[in-house]
Amino acid sequence: MAWFKKEKNKITKKVKVPEGLWVKCNSCKEIIYRKEVDRNLKVCPKCNYHFRISAMERISLLTDSNTFTEIGQHLKSTDPLDFKDQIPYKERLKESEKKTNIKEAATAGHALIGNRPVMLVVLDFSFMGGSMGSVVGEKFVMAAEKASADFIPLISVVSSGGARMHEGIVSLMQMAKTSASVSRLKETGLPFISILTDPTFGGVSASFAMLGDIIIAEPKSLIGFAGPRVIEQTIKQQLPDNFQTAEFLLQHGMIDMIVNRKDLKDTVIKLLSLTTGSNKSPQSENE
Repeated sequence: MAWFKKEKNKITKKVKVPEGLWVKCNSCKEIIYRKEVDRNLKVCPKCNYHFRISAMERISLLTDSNTFTEIGQHLKSTDPLDFKDQIPYKERLKESEKKTNIKEAATAGHALIGNRPVMLVVLDFSFMGGSMGSVVGEKFVMAAEKASADFIPLISVVSSGGARMHEGIVSLMQMAKTSASVSRLKETGLPFISILTDPTFGGVSASFAMLGDIIIAEPKSLIGFAGPRVIEQTIKQQLPDNFQTAEFLLQHGMIDMIVNRKDLKDTVIKLLSLTTGSNKSPQSENE
């Protein structure tokens, strides 16, 4: 009878699998080894789905090493409407700051890309869905004005659900504010490159995100204004397949190109070379 007991113990023994070791792809639904995804710049090796990444990860991928200098880092959102739903707006801000370790959805600053100076604005979806409130709008305008003053290109990388309803009309006014800053920048002849990632929606897509001289998107990114369900309910028609994907928008002339994450920096460098000529940083020229 001893061997029955031994076999039973062998069967009931459990192996502990470390949490977070695997990740499920949102597109193909495959279960993938997380380290494999990380090595692939957080792109699914099975179907090329581009996972969302943080603002600092994006800055690290795009810019030359240790060249990013942040501006407006002291800016924080207030609560002009004393907004409350299930959780007061002030508490939501505190939770997002604690969760993401950043103070707002936008990070802006000066950097070098291929030794070329640029102003960069990056939205982080993990901070309240990358929504645009007064601070996000102000940081974008600061970057655009700094680009004009220093006569360097402006680049934005967007991942957003739209305007931040918690700030009401204040957030909606950021659409006009950011659009006006893009218009002033274009009067200088400087290029504005807009990079759209998954997702780009609402007031952000209806303002500066779609005003770029060159608009790039990552593969399979969802891009639009309202969600497909809202559109179908409004027009009472079924939408086409792949509606609001980057591929659909490229086919219909709404964006200029789709670029894989691994090729994004090289593509931006080529575009900067074409649009700014030999405008490199003095430091790189001395080298």
